[in-house]
Amino acid sequence: MVIQVLILIAGFLLLVKGADWFVDGAASLAERMGIPQLVVGLTIVAMGTSMPEAAVSIASALKNNPEIAIGNVVGSNTLNILLILGLTALIHPIRIQRSTIRYEMPFMIAVTLLLTAFGISGSRISRTEGVIFWGLFILYFVYLFWLSRNHRKQGTEDLKDSAASGITAASVSAEESVETKGGKQQKHSILWYLAEILIGGAMVVWGSDLVVDSATVLAGMFGMSDRMIALTIVAFGTSLPELVTSVTAARKGNADLAVGNVVGSNIFNILMIIGTVALIRPIPFADAFYLDLGTAIISAVVLWFGSIPSQRLGRAMGACLLLLYAGYFVILCR
Repeated sequence: MVIQVLILIAGFLLLVKGADWFVDGAASLAERMGIPQLVVGLTIVAMGTSMPEAAVSIASALKNNPEIAIGNVVGSNTLNILLILGLTALIHPIRIQRSTIRYEMPFMIAVTLLLTAFGISGSRISRTEGVIFWGLFILYFVYLFWLSRNHRKQGTEDLKDSAASGITAASVSAEESVETKGGKQQKHSILWYLAEILIGGAMVVWGSDLVVDSATVLAGMFGMSDRMIALTIVAFGTSLPELVTSVTAARKGNADLAVGNVVGSNIFNILMIIGTVALIRPIPFADAFYLDLGTAIISAVVLWFGSIPSQRLGRAMGACLLLLYAGYFVILCR
């Protein structure tokens, strides 16, 4: 038991430090390359934190158990919204970009509804539907490319406006130089930030594995059933990367990374992971998935409508999301 506790502590240390590096690298890379933090959150951060779900789902398909993929992805998506964003907003209110409310959140709801429709219509997710998911995934990346270019264009126009107001490029450069020398801001190369992202991401995934494995063993020692372990420790553990990364990003003032991480991860989980698994092997659609998908859709809709009035997730909304998760968990345990 002592060894398992030490492994658990080591896992959490890897998670915390890895998330620090991961978020710092992603935020700095966005600033260095002139890419919106939201885009980085929707791509690099979302894909990195979805690695556990991708590994479990694709491995299950290769081992002739493709049905695990839907439960894994849908359960993770629900937990991402209700538990992760709920906890993050409770710790630190989150500002949400207008584009996220207008485009990314509705798209997340749409692909979840599409997954439900595919499952109901044929009692499985076929290879053809897997191709459709991959097509939507490519279109999603085209949109992100457009979003990034649009942000850069807007940034260029802002610089022109600043120059017209008498702020020259030389003065801006001199100011940045003073800040750097004064120790306020230290810029590194793009490769440095990519290394931070890769090393931090690896630490987060490794740490989550250690936490899940040791916690599962400890839970078994205390007499918890396999079902309860799966519904609590394993489900929570595979979403630990999103949780730690989102909370760390919000705490450091990088809220766009926190929201982009969850929304992008949910989109990535359905389009890329389910799409890939369906291409490997058609996925049977069990009746039990109706509850999970219904909860995932309700969660996404509540998040969307709750974000519209003030374009932020406050502590009250965070508490509401956590209460919804508690209700869902109670239903699962019956």
